[in-house]
Amino acid sequence: MSQSSGVLQCNHVDVAGRRIRAAEVAWADGQVVRIDELGPENPDWPYLLPGFIDAHVHIESSLLPPVEFARQAVRHGTVATVSDPHEIANVLGCDGVRWMLANAAQTPFHILFGAPSCVPATSFETAGGRIGVAEVEHLLATPGIGYLSEVMNFPGVLAGDPDLLAMLAAARARGLPVDGHAPGLSGAAAAAYAAAGISTDHECSTLAEAEDKLAAGMQILIREGSAARNFDALHPLLSRYPGRVMLCTDDCHPDDLTRGHIDRLVARAVALGHDVFTVLEAACLTPQRHYGLEVGQLRIGDPFNAVQVDNLCDFTVAAVWLTGTLAARDGQSLLPPLPVTAVNRFAARPVTPDELVIAGGHMYADTLTRVILALDGQLLTRDLHLPVSGPLPADDVLLIAVVNRYAPTAPAVALIRGFGLRAGALASSVAHDSHNVIGVGCDPLSLATALNAVIAAQGGLAVVDATGACDLLPLPIAGLMSDADGDQVAARYAALSAAVCERLGSPLRAPFMTLSFMALLVIPELKLSDRGLFDGNNFTLTTLEAPAA
Repeated sequence: MSQSSGVLQCNHVDVAGRRIRAAEVAWADGQVVRIDELGPENPDWPYLLPGFIDAHVHIESSLLPPVEFARQAVRHGTVATVSDPHEIANVLGCDGVRWMLANAAQTPFHILFGAPSCVPATSFETAGGRIGVAEVEHLLATPGIGYLSEVMNFPGVLAGDPDLLAMLAAARARGLPVDGHAPGLSGAAAAAYAAAGISTDHECSTLAEAEDKLAAGMQILIREGSAARNFDALHPLLSRYPGRVMLCTDDCHPDDLTRGHIDRLVARAVALGHDVFTVLEAACLTPQRHYGLEVGQLRIGDPFNAVQVDNLCDFTVAAVWLTGTLAARDGQSLLPPLPVTAVNRFAARPVTPDELVIAGGHMYADTLTRVILALDGQLLTRDLHLPVSGPLPADDVLLIAVVNRYAPTAPAVALIRGFGLRAGALASSVAHDSHNVIGVGCDPLSLATALNAVIAAQGGLAVVDATGACDLLPLPIAGLMSDADGDQVAARYAALSAAVCERLGSPLRAPFMTLSFMALLVIPELKLSDRGLFDGNNFTLTTLEAPAA
């Protein structure tokens, strides 16, 4: 898209100056060249705002490559993202990060990528890529990389892990920010984590935790994604700590992205009574200041990245400009679809139903068994100790399996509650953070069918119904992203999710998103990797048999 010029009569929203004036705004060659004030705010004119910014999102979680993510997000007034590419990095290493940079370079949408700091996330799982200190230093020197991505190994930071400290030092030497990831950390531990140079956190789930980290000097990103939803708990921070709070989605699946993005969080915050300038500061300006984004604030000389809305209540987006060029109008993206060349790594072998059987089809009748409890809308799980016996499903205790996608090995199998399936199975090659193949099912045959459908496609999402019929959304790009049109992907994803909920009985709002986090070992309490059941509290592999009380 070429840059263009234009003139617009509007209510110019000066977020930093906390004022609104009727004005004529002109831009040329992608920059604001003139702002002529015409008088007080005119309620009959549209409002012109700086563009919205998602301050932390894994683009891969939208199941779309950057060029297609941009086409979808810009419809909602988003003009930029701060994006951690560690999903594809876990599959393809630095080659995956470079693929994201090259793909993103084809769109005028602004994407600031980070250098992944935790690939693989732990030593208790198999990943396809490895990024060490030398790779981080190289990435931090790469155009398009502007920060050190979320440091998930907070125990390593607190223990003084030399590689982590070297990565932090490399970012500090370049004057670049460092993103955090420390769920539940508080008190002296949070202060020590922040003192290591880590400046943000997006994992807070309570006000007390967030305020503890703010006291330690960190900035807080209020997250409202497809699985983890913390806005209701954390929105009071917007008014209490203006200038130190941002908005993000972290992981946003395609059906949610079609419905809205940061614009919906802005509308919710204003409806709750927060000052509109304070909310827009969090949505538009604070990410620019913190990450050094050159997106602009609608001042003379700034790049013209702007959003036109009808009012400052519902924030329905009428038009969006990217560096002076109209990129969306009335909810329709004007960015052209672009062809994508897929990259991948997949070496998993098919599994057999026999490999998914625990204790010959029955549980341990005489001992307590560890069962993962999945929680709707949370990345956290619980470690249940249950007297489980008899064939599955029993009292919502189902099979869960993880298959190493990088080598032909046997699956790891455990038990899970919370998915509520009455029949069938679901499986996915999106399994944070190593992205092995994960599935939950009522019986070994259904689970094997779902897992093998994903393996045969070398990536995708699969649902197997009570009859054994399988439906699949292929994800040929690293087993994480589709090469199809974003609206089509959203519709297919929504249909698969509806099948899990309506036909198989799951009560989860986002069953595939929840499934993807059941292998995320850095979030307690109990998860499953391709190497076995993992105790996130003690950070060690464990067994199905629960310890004696």
